[in-house]
Amino acid sequence: MHLRHRIILSLISLTILLAAGSSCALWAQEMTLELDPANSKVEFTLSDVLHTVHGSFALKSGMIHFNPSSGSASGLVVVDVRSGQSGNSRRDRRMHEDILQSEQYPDATFAPTKMSGPCSPQGNSAIQVDGIFRIHGSDHPITLAIPLQINGSAANFKTELVLPYVKWGMKNPSTFVLRVSDKVTLDVAATGHVVRDTQSADSAVH
Repeated sequence: MHLRHRIILSLISLTILLAAGSSCALWAQEMTLELDPANSKVEFTLSDVLHTVHGSFALKSGMIHFNPSSGSASGLVVVDVRSGQSGNSRRDRRMHEDILQSEQYPDATFAPTKMSGPCSPQGNSAIQVDGIFRIHGSDHPITLAIPLQINGSAANFKTELVLPYVKWGMKNPSTFVLRVSDKVTLDVAATGHVVRDTQSADSAVH
């Protein structure tokens, strides 16, 4: 009975190791996260001495390629700057004409360059993504902390960016009476789906 028990335990352990190895091999391959603009939100918060202004922008498109094994990342996420609105037409007109100059700079983009952190093919992962954020015609390196959740092929995440827009060359809307923060917070809630690179998978097998 003792020998039989050891054999059973060995078989169970081998099965677990083989399954884990298969999962790791799969997850080491190139993956693509395609965002769904219709079900994603980009909201902003700007504080002043009297109250806090809330508003939103629309996501145009988003596609991120990444390889958890190598840490490589690429792709582009595009936000429609001209869609920005806060519910006050006069304030929004000034935002677009004087600060964002959205007719001249209609898009804000994020181009990922590297990812790090433990990543799981299913369930929750906490990763960091480095990349270049481009707004108002200028590029800025940033790092995003992204709690990524994958369920089957569906994926979603939330992340926050604090943008020092005045430091980055945009006009401060403050007046003698009204003092406005020189930083704006963007909260991104994105959904999409994950696609495995089958060509990369075939190459790995052969």
